[in-house]
Amino acid sequence: MIVLLCIVVMTLIKNFEQLCKTPQRKIVLDIIEECLTSIQPEKILAQNLKFTDGILRIMDNNFNLGEFEKVFLLGIGKGSARISKIIENLLGDKLTDGFVIDGVQENFTKIKETIGTHPLPSQANLDFTQNVLQNLGGLSEKDLVIIVVCGGGSAMLVSPQEGITLEQKIEVNKQLLKSGATIEEMNVLRKHLSKVKGGGLAKELYPAHIVGLIFSDVPGNDLYVIASGPITKDRSTIADAKSIIDKYGIDTNIVDKLVEPPKEDKYFENVTTFLMLSNQTALKAMTNKAKELGVNARILSDKFQGDAREVGQQLITETQKAEILLIGGETTLRVSGNGIGGRNLEVVLNSLRYLKGDVTIASFDSDGWDNCSAAGAIGDLQTAAAAKTQNLDIRQYLKDNNTLEFFEKTGDTILTGRLPSNVSDLIVVYKY
Repeated sequence: MIVLLCIVVMTLIKNFEQLCKTPQRKIVLDIIEECLTSIQPEKILAQNLKFTDGILRIMDNNFNLGEFEKVFLLGIGKGSARISKIIENLLGDKLTDGFVIDGVQENFTKIKETIGTHPLPSQANLDFTQNVLQNLGGLSEKDLVIIVVCGGGSAMLVSPQEGITLEQKIEVNKQLLKSGATIEEMNVLRKHLSKVKGGGLAKELYPAHIVGLIFSDVPGNDLYVIASGPITKDRSTIADAKSIIDKYGIDTNIVDKLVEPPKEDKYFENVTTFLMLSNQTALKAMTNKAKELGVNARILSDKFQGDAREVGQQLITETQKAEILLIGGETTLRVSGNGIGGRNLEVVLNSLRYLKGDVTIASFDSDGWDNCSAAGAIGDLQTAAAAKTQNLDIRQYLKDNNTLEFFEKTGDTILTGRLPSNVSDLIVVYKY
């Protein structure tokens, strides 16, 4: 008889004890917990951001804030509120003003926060962006804008080009999210419909100095892709955007309204960017935790991509005996049903069809929200047995894209609530 002891204190995984049904699950859950802990803003900023005697030190670079007449803080995307709150506390009276849009409320002293929407834009997001442009549109070279750029910024920073309505933007985003397009493809099209994406925000703030603190949620950490690159010079063309419209059959009413983002070098001469966080931090923490637990771990990729319906079988086959395989990236999902769930839940659910007795798999979104109230799911033969007992048809749940209900019934959702850090999706496969 095996007695499994799970001692849990203040974990980010709220239902850790309920999920901890086997020794193998406990190992996987311990690794996920370590991952989530390693990427929280307090830890990352304490390591990389210092402010002493008027000098702001970011990694190995110093900025003398005394050289600027005004210092502003702008936060966009999921997790930007917590990060901005820490920076507001750090800068104190040196901060002139600030604006943040996130889906989570924080208590600010100077910064004005908007609760925005994601993954679709909204009137609140549009109003926030217009307010930012009105307040920060007349700055000079003597001003500094510190911009926190996080995943989700594409939806939250919204300023359509002339002739494009908010409703059209929302509809295009709906079609993109259901199309199976990669995040790179989605953002190419988004940039050609916006005044602030693809370097457009840098143009609006010119000639002020910009310091960008980038928290990456995209495979490969390309600044051109993260939040649609609002302060990064764009390299795509209208022709690229048109090819994506054609490839995925996106509403063609917008074709004649596509525009080129700014390409002039001058708008980016005063821009300095720092990659503050990516899934590499999470993957390294997971690897170290696995070794601490006495299990060999291997990172397959930090920029993994693939169809959520297919990658599970691929990753299970790739994993060696007595090994934990770690994967960071973002799968794609073509949505045809009306159910509730996200990419990570799809990965695990489809994987159940290929599980044998020696595998536990988990897939989760690092911000705690896999397009629904669950961060992701964990699956093994216990999950499959629970589904069989309840007569749950895996294929039908996949067809309906109703993965959240499935895992709620089997008791295998990973629940964290919304978390203030976002570095992509992560997958753990343990073959024991």
